[in-house]
Amino acid sequence: MRPRFIAWPLRCNLQAMEVLTLYRPVGPKELALIEASGWKEFPPRLPEQPIFYPVTNEEYATQIARDWNVREGGAGFVTRFQISAEFASRYPVQKVGGAMDTELWVPADELAEFNQNIVGPIEVVAEFH
Repeated sequence: MRPRFIAWPLRCNLQAMEVLTLYRPVGPKELALIEASGWKEFPPRLPEQPIFYPVTNEEYATQIARDWNVREGGAGFVTRFQISAEFASRYPVQKVGGAMDTELWVPADELAEFNQNIVGPIEVVAEFH
């Protein structure tokens, strides 16, 4: 009697994707747009915003959300997300102030591609009022 189904051994050469954790301080309007995307992407930049700048550490994101976003929009939120490390490597880390003030500079016209390389959901990890 011949078996009806033959189980073939599967060989997969899948490597775990390396990811980079980044943060983005946002105000209420940007947060609403992120939520509307299903927590999958950041909204397009406004014409006067040629650069999208995720930051490399939670402390710096907290400082911006607390000290700038609250003043400008009434609330500030720190979002955390992961992105393909290989993709993110095209954007050198920029030091813009003190030792912890580091961010990536993503041209606005590359934000859609940046969003496509986000791994998992964008999360809110802190909020300030």
